[in-house]
Amino acid sequence: MTILVAAVAAVLFACGTWLLMQRRLSRIIIGIGLLGHGANLLLVTSGGSGGRPPIIDGSPLGDYADPLPQALALTAIVITFGVTAFLLALGYRSWQLTGDDQVEDDVEDRMVQRREADHAESEHPDVDPDNDLGSDLEPAPVEQA
Repeated sequence: MTILVAAVAAVLFACGTWLLMQRRLSRIIIGIGLLGHGANLLLVTSGGSGGRPPIIDGSPLGDYADPLPQALALTAIVITFGVTAFLLALGYRSWQLTGDDQVEDDVEDRMVQRREADHAESEHPDVDPDNDLGSDLEPAPVEQA
């Protein structure tokens, strides 16, 4: 049974990671949720089989349940909820401003890429100078609603 739960957690992690690589903010939010669920499932599974409540009453120590995975899972639930709420607010604001939830490329990343290409070109003159890495350095105009 533990292997089945670990496989389900692996599928949740895989699907969450795949969704994080998408360009839509709604898919990214769902991916974060799936990663959180996978982490919670692994934390609860790591606690092992159930046991007696962790209250000392003179029984041998091997009979008690470990409360740490449950506490970590509760903490992970709260953190995932906070991150999801923040991303939902961010997505709603992005939808209000642009009417779309597409995550655009960062202009600064393109400038850094262009600088690296220029630096590599100056070090290696045999590199093709007609590469079009920085053709869209200017940001697209944002329409105000």
